[in-house]
Amino acid sequence: MLPQIDWNRPWYDSVRPAFARLSIGGPDFIAAFNEAAAALGLRNGQGLPVRFVPQGALPEGAAYEEFIGATGCVPTRGNLHDFFNGLVWQTFPLIKRQLNTLQAAQIAAAGVGKARGPARDAATIFDENAALLAVRSSQRGRELADELRAHRWLAALHARRAQFGLDAHVWLFGHALMEKLVAPRKAITAHARVVFVPDDYFTLAHDAQRAWIDAKVAAALAGEELTASSFTPLPVLGVPGWWPGQDEGFYADASVFRPKRIVKE
Repeated sequence: MLPQIDWNRPWYDSVRPAFARLSIGGPDFIAAFNEAAAALGLRNGQGLPVRFVPQGALPEGAAYEEFIGATGCVPTRGNLHDFFNGLVWQTFPLIKRQLNTLQAAQIAAAGVGKARGPARDAATIFDENAALLAVRSSQRGRELADELRAHRWLAALHARRAQFGLDAHVWLFGHALMEKLVAPRKAITAHARVVFVPDDYFTLAHDAQRAWIDAKVAAALAGEELTASSFTPLPVLGVPGWWPGQDEGFYADASVFRPKRIVKE
């Protein structure tokens, strides 16, 4: 299973350090996750230590997020989906804690139900498929964000490609997104959350940037009503430098780089 992952891919930059810290001696990675979680001092919203447990530890009929919120235990299967979920817990623990707190509170208030409701829907989208787009808080950075939000793909990702690395960083967050990218396809698209960052952010080392983003986004989530409009689409293989052959024709593929839909009032 794990040998399927190509760790040289740039979209795994965010979680590669967490993987490198693990001591995995076989196909069962739960013990390695728990060792890392203890070393990092991971806690849930109730202040309980985060521990990774086999999926069978989740009581029948119990809601996954509610169980994590009440016990600190993260039910984990031996698959890529849950493997990446564990790496994200170790990489962005404050965001994961806040998303779990939000979802557990929603479940406590409204029950599980057939429909999650808009807040839980948005939290699930974030958890499963988000990318964090750190953009310099400057005129050029904000113009780049505006181009992306308007789906002006050629302008944002081709004409402004030099800004990536200089004025913008992409951090993958969603564990389902990471799982899909084990077999990359051009159509794979993230729900990107734009995070404006100060100039000092770009002088930080990788781990310090990650910690800054983690704290910044978690604090924002604690004070906002998360909705689907919190995101803008970002075809992952369109991120400059993340795939070969990114010429104008690459971004002209309207089946992937779709124009923004006009909502009629």
